[in-house]
Amino acid sequence: MKIAIAYPPISSPKGVPLLSQNRQFQWFNRPTFIYPVVPAYAATMAKAAGHEVLWLDGIAERWSGEQFLEKIVAERPALILLETKTPVVRATWRWVARLREALPSLRIALAGDHVTALPAESMENCSADFLLTGGDYDFLLLSLLRHLSDGKSLEPGIWYRGADGKARNSGPFVATRHNLNDLPRIDRDLTCWRNYSVHNGNYRRTPGAYIMAGRDCWHGRCTFCSWTTLYPNYRVRTPESVVDEIGELIERHGVREVMDDTGCFPVGDWLRTFCRLMIERGYNKRIYFDCNMRFGALTAEDYRLMKEAGFRFVLFGLESANQATLDRLDKNLTVEAIREGARDASRAGLDVHVTVMIGFPWEEADDIARTVALARELLIRGWAYTLQVTLAIPYPGTPLFRQCDEQDLLTTREWDDFDMRQAVMRTPVGDEAIRAAIRRVYRAFFHPRALWNRLLNTRHPIEDLKFYGRGLLSLIGHLRDFS
Repeated sequence: MKIAIAYPPISSPKGVPLLSQNRQFQWFNRPTFIYPVVPAYAATMAKAAGHEVLWLDGIAERWSGEQFLEKIVAERPALILLETKTPVVRATWRWVARLREALPSLRIALAGDHVTALPAESMENCSADFLLTGGDYDFLLLSLLRHLSDGKSLEPGIWYRGADGKARNSGPFVATRHNLNDLPRIDRDLTCWRNYSVHNGNYRRTPGAYIMAGRDCWHGRCTFCSWTTLYPNYRVRTPESVVDEIGELIERHGVREVMDDTGCFPVGDWLRTFCRLMIERGYNKRIYFDCNMRFGALTAEDYRLMKEAGFRFVLFGLESANQATLDRLDKNLTVEAIREGARDASRAGLDVHVTVMIGFPWEEADDIARTVALARELLIRGWAYTLQVTLAIPYPGTPLFRQCDEQDLLTTREWDDFDMRQAVMRTPVGDEAIRAAIRRVYRAFFHPRALWNRLLNTRHPIEDLKFYGRGLLSLIGHLRDFS
């Protein structure tokens, strides 16, 4: 069977959509392309099962809608899989209609956090044949292909249309059915990995590549996070298999930086084994390694070991400087732990990146000011190397969304507006005050002390200057995003 895993281009004056990441969605004035690891596994597994696989990312290829449609019509796949997210789900429904008109016999499957949270909605609003719910698109696509090719039963998590056209499902998605150690090595050439290897603000060195040691966060309770909708159970690969994959990326593809996109990188004995293997094999001298982490999970000694093992960039969720907000978000985190973790990681020589959210419905102006002050403090003291600040968004499927729905806190149900560009929750301060606070955080990058710390951190002048230049353009883009 010929199948396509595709991202149709979506034109918008807001910029270029970041759609291929397994979690967060944003529009960017300066395009960022993140390698979609799970769909890449899906393509690899389908090919290994004997299917002809097309990888058609119209966003990363920068195709027009017409160019994308022409390629689909020319190739005439039997099945196409489209990943979608809340802010562009309506655009995806429109693409389903265009594809159906162009190729009436084409079978269309959708996946992603929005259709996982609200499957019936998409079945009612477009003519998609299947929905793959949960985050294991790779395993579920293989199950669907076996069903279509051999008549085998669908595993739980798949929605479909019965003979009467009505939506049905094979049962709730069960992540624990899938052992991540059964995953094959991703076919990077099939999935056009070089399209995602340069235009990514996380990379200091290029070409870069993404991997996932696990799915998805071992904390898994943050009320705002759509990750838990996709991955209700935390699972990890063996540290040996992850290091083997890194070795292949180095030797076969010449990769110079690797970002692990697990929601939170494994800790404890797993982390220590991983670090030991990176050092023993000498990979710590050949690449930079990046990951997502939680404040309060590691000691200063852990951070020093990570630095020795080749870690460079570590991303933390700060979210808020208000303890009451952290508690309501079920972060299991204190403000002091944020300061201590940022300090210890930065002193170990790691580039700390923090994410910040502003615009929760219970936060007053003073609460927002404390978050702005902490974010600026970390940047100015050199305890955060970079940061990203956005409007808080209650995505469907999250406890925060349910809370807002029950308490009449949503200002809109137009999914297009859930794109981190405007407030969609009622707040005491209003949209403009939130946007002004975001701009104030970003302007801390230009503080003389922050600039001085960045100068002191310069170790490879040519490489670092290129990185700073890309970062400046991204910063200008973020300021434009919230102007």
